[in-house]
Amino acid sequence: MLDPSRNGTEVERASADPELVERPRRRRFTAAYKLKVVSEADRCTAPGEIGALLRREGLYTSHLSGWRKQRDAGALNALSKPRGRPKPDPRDAQITRLRRRAERAEAELTKARKVIQVQGNVSALLEELLQAEGAQDGSSER
Repeated sequence: MLDPSRNGTEVERASADPELVERPRRRRFTAAYKLKVVSEADRCTAPGEIGALLRREGLYTSHLSGWRKQRDAGALNALSKPRGRPKPDPRDAQITRLRRRAERAEAELTKARKVIQVQGNVSALLEELLQAEGAQDGSSER
């Protein structure tokens, strides 16, 4: 029983009636199933075949007529496509990876060129210093 002091909360209501049944869930049909049933119904030629098909599948005539309208409008083709974002092309990831690799290689090449240039400058400077030192030593010896 409900406690009058608690104003009948949900927990008490649910426990008061043990025969409470869950609400039925709405059935959902895939686009492939709808197309299969509609095509089977279209192949039926003898009287009573469509009714037998509907009884076997547990469907109503309104399902069939609605699905035919969807098929004619092209909606079933749109429903058969997977939802969400399309899967990325693996080639895009490979292209990105190769671009990064090429950029790194170019950066290393630029560094190597600068190092070679600095080494060349140092070598030229040392050569000048040695020539100048040699010229001074040679002139002092004479």
